[in-house]
Amino acid sequence: MITGQSTRLRSYLPPRFLARIMDDRCIRCQVCVRQCGWEALYYDERNDCINSTEANCTGCHRCVALCPTHAIWIEERPLQYRPNFNWRPEAIEDAMQQAESGGIILTGMGDDKGQTIYWDKLVLNASQVTNPSIDPLREPMEVRTYLGRRPDTLDIDYGSMKLRSPLGPLRTLEVPIMFSAISYGALALQVQEGLARAATEMGTFWNTGEGGLHRSLYPYRDHTIVQVASGRFGVSREYLDNSGIVEIKIGQGAKPGIGGHLPGNKVTAEVAATRMIPMGTDALSPAPQHDIYSIEDLRMLIYALKEATNYTKPVSVKIAGVHHAAAIASGIARAGADIIAVDGLRGSTGAAPKIIRDNVGIPIELALASIDHRLRQEGIRNQVSLVCAGGIRNAGDVVKAIALGADAVYIATAALIAVGCHVCQGCPSGRCSWGITTTDPHLAKRQNPDLAARRLANLLKGWEHEIKEMLGGMGINSLESLRGNRDHLRGVGLSDTELQILGVRHAGM
Repeated sequence: MITGQSTRLRSYLPPRFLARIMDDRCIRCQVCVRQCGWEALYYDERNDCINSTEANCTGCHRCVALCPTHAIWIEERPLQYRPNFNWRPEAIEDAMQQAESGGIILTGMGDDKGQTIYWDKLVLNASQVTNPSIDPLREPMEVRTYLGRRPDTLDIDYGSMKLRSPLGPLRTLEVPIMFSAISYGALALQVQEGLARAATEMGTFWNTGEGGLHRSLYPYRDHTIVQVASGRFGVSREYLDNSGIVEIKIGQGAKPGIGGHLPGNKVTAEVAATRMIPMGTDALSPAPQHDIYSIEDLRMLIYALKEATNYTKPVSVKIAGVHHAAAIASGIARAGADIIAVDGLRGSTGAAPKIIRDNVGIPIELALASIDHRLRQEGIRNQVSLVCAGGIRNAGDVVKAIALGADAVYIATAALIAVGCHVCQGCPSGRCSWGITTTDPHLAKRQNPDLAARRLANLLKGWEHEIKEMLGGMGINSLESLRGNRDHLRGVGLSDTELQILGVRHAGM
């Protein structure tokens, strides 16, 4: 998607996908035509067949999934260019798009380039003889974790067995996985309700993102994280009161250093009312938080939010994984935050400049490891909980993240895939055929909150079972025993510098 001038030149760009229809299977029911939010398919009455407008197809596979006779498949249809290592097809076509529009190329989801995925370069230990494994089906396995500031020491009255040490507000996660920030407007309300209900059922949290909190979701307040971002969309005393955790958003992995952007075509009357902005206008949050130009300013905002919520809710600060993230995290911990959330290079978004998404930031694995190491070095690791995000795909990634130092993880793309997303990256358009990243009421109603909640809860249940299996295989019966325990990790095919940053040894050692 391009933002920029409205007058467009004739396009030289080839269609990216081609919808193939097997005529002998097609029954002309036109389900595919009605389900395509991109208007890529149409019924040709004269010839009694389904045809495609190839330039509109994004490869979202909605037609494939719903065709009752399995008569459709989607093929990639790239134009064959003369081979050139420097000018690959994507670079050529990006230049063509901008030559035609004079605007910024917007895209959704996360970075799809070939940067190293360190989760795939890390392997876990397993117990054998001297340290026997544990069977999670027959023995208790603790995967509960807590978010919030922990004391360095505990003063216990052993007579009454009561804790004398004052504790700040803590939040319990029955599984170490939360649903990451995806704002209302970027996401259909039906999907947000599914996230909220699944989080409540599974004893975890979902995050509103920077789009405010729709009133219909107030009943899920105890499992809701609300964001205070640079645009302060929807922020009010009522907003803060209807939450379990308050998160200050400074940055995110898909677009470090720049603000948020919700295209005006997605700002309906309901979205506008929730965000407290005019209907139909682009929701542009500033790049900087204008309250924050120093660690001292950040401290003032943290304590302003604590005061506003009577010190009953943990305050989180979310940053992007960037150079010196460890030093930044140290400052955040000393500024009084209870939780630090760090989002890496592969983090997704509803809309971001493609050039930023693909070139700015660092992988979450390196950011997480360096932050955990720095906080431990300085003796302040217990002062904050650490949450990581940006490319968490499965339970294996979760376990490796905890071994690198995370208390919990955020997931977003995996959650959207669970409710039907096929990662076609057309999120900014608002035409999502699956009814996920859209505010069009005709499309959004394709998402049933009951079914979305069921799918999302099932995803977390499946991951929870796998986490317990992996912990048992390592001879560990508690998530807390794994947190930051890098002896359970080994690297494969990594350089000495990468191993040093990650704090792990090479496999075989």
